[in-house]
Amino acid sequence: MAYNEFIADRIRQIFREKKANFYEKRMMGGLCFMVDDKMCCGIHFDKKKEMDLLMARIGEKVYNDAMQKEGCLPMDFTGRPMKGYVFVSEDGFDLDIDLLYWIELCLAFNPIAKRSKRRSKKK
Repeated sequence: MAYNEFIADRIRQIFREKKANFYEKRMMGGLCFMVDDKMCCGIHFDKKKEMDLLMARIGEKVYNDAMQKEGCLPMDFTGRPMKGYVFVSEDGFDLDIDLLYWIELCLAFNPIAKRSKRRSKKK
């Protein structure tokens, strides 16, 4: 199953309201929203749990506080949580005010987030 288009539309609307310059990129089995060429947030469908998850890049400073929020989980693809990233289950962003909270955290961290190193093409 692909990511949930309704959730994607809700995220797009918040980015537009915030006048964030963003673009979308399919990756990690979902859809990522990129700001300043850096992953800001995204949507991922977890096949094991059979649920849509919000991927949020929030940084390490607010990580512990965020983990106390309803529906917040460590972002873990490989058995090791990724620092500064969280997954949020739908019950944690079902209300517009809750989704806004997560997107604002992502946008606040984005200016200090590091860009991924570009992979060189093999010749």
